[in-house]
Parts: sequence; structure tokens; C-alpha cells
Amino acid sequence: MLKDYLKLHFIVLLWGFTAILGKLLTVPPVELVFWRTALAATGLAGLLVVRRTSWRVAAPEALKLLGVGALVAAHWITFFLAARLSSVSVCLAGLATLALWTSLLEPLLLWRRVRPYEVGLGLLAMLGLYLISQAEFTQLTGLLVAVASAGLSALFSVLNSQLVRRHAPVKLTFYEMAGACLSIALFFPIYSRYFTLGQGLRLALHGLDWLWLLLLAGVCTVYAFSTSVELMKRISAFVVNLTINLEPVYGIVLAQIMFVLRVPGF
Repeated sequence: MLKDYLKLHFIVLLWGFTAILGKLLTVPPVELVFWRTALAATGLAGLLVVRRTSWRVAAPEALKLLGVGALVAAHWITFFLAARLSSVSVCLAGLATLALWTSLLEPLLLWRRVRPYEVGLGLLAMLGLYLISQAEFTQLTGLLVAVASAGLSALFSVLNSQLVRRHAPVKLTFYEMAGACLSIALFFPIYSRYFTLGQGLRLALHGLDWLWLLLLAGVCTVYAFSTSVELMKRISAFVVNLTINLEPVYGIVLAQIMFVLRVPGF
């Protein structure tokens, strides 16, 4: 069990790096998540082929996995949007509500009683991370978007804690990444017309974008996401998300190391 917890902390450390990669990449959040999920789905498909794992999933289950993928896409888009609207610290501090969201959503979706100690731990985590980050909550829009992103993350985490009991983690992650990519592609016509201020889609990658994107898709998604799903076989969604509350701590430290002397807003 100790090995699982150490692996979980390593995954959270990798996720703490995603907000930084989101700042480094020049493409807007929606296009960024499209590329991330497209590359991740491609990598996972290759992994399934190499491992000779069956692709077959019953139609109702496939629809559930694709639907959860759409939630993942919405979470990542709002996450990167929050980082762009504010600072990395504010974005990650907003994610401190993750454990609280989970303590409320898990009983609702799994038909069990609310555990007061989970709610209390969620509130304490929020307070502790506020004191650590000392985020400037005058950046209210970015903070609210980050809180919404945390709610979406809690929702798909609880759903995945049930789905992973029926599907292999790599197969589950492939379908969810494919669902995320497909949902964004379907959203593109509306997005490009009403949300890009007449600039249209900005899918072109420049300079080091490919390097950052490959790190984001390969290390922080294919490896980290599928491993986190696999850990949910043995660790509850609440404990996983309570640990993920350390993501702001890891992320803020990494952001300070990499950016505080060079780029405003970190």
C-alpha cells in the first residue's frame, strides 16, 4: 500500500507541472486540450496494440466512457483557462476545493451517507492551501473558473472509481481521451464562431510548443492519468483527491523555481 501512495504522490507532482506547461504553450486552452487528448488517445491506441489488449467494450459502457471523457475535456479546458485568466498560484489554489467537492459528490453518486470528517478535511485542505499559496484572490474570475474545474475533476474521479472495476485502466483511459478529443472537435464550430473574437481556430504550434505538448500528452496524460485510474482500484476517490490537493503545493514550488524571476504572473 505504501508503494501505491508514493506512486500517487509522484503522479500529483507531475500534475503540478501541467499548469506550468499550460503557461509555456502558446495555443489557447480549447485548442491545447484538443491537441493533448488527440496525442494521448493516439499514444494509448499504440499501447493497446503493442500489448495486444482487446478494444471491445459494450455500446452502453462505451458511451459512458466517452461521456466521462467529455467531462475530462471540460475540466482541462477550465483548468488551463484559469491559469491564463490569473496566475498559476491562483489557479492551483482554486483546485484546493477538490477534496471538498469529492466529499459531497461521492455520497451523492454512490448512494452513501456524507462523512463529516471528509467534509472537515476538505475545508482544512482549502484553508491550508490558501495560507501556503497566499494567492491574490482579487483575480476572482480565474479563481471561480478554477473552482469549477475542481468540481468537474471530482465528478469524473468518482465516476472513474466505479468504471475502473469493469475496465482495464489503459483501455478506459483510451476511450476517455478519445471522448474528450471528439467532444472538443464537435464543439469547434460553436467555439470558433462565438468565442474566438473573430480569430477562428488557432491550432498551429510554434517553437517549443511540440516539446511541451509531447511532455503534457505523454508524461502528464498517458502515464499519469492511466496510473491514477489504476490506483483507484485500491484507493478511494476521496483519498486520491485529498492527495491531489498537494498539486498546488508542488505546482507553486515548481512555478517559483522556473518562472518567478522571468515571467510576470507566476
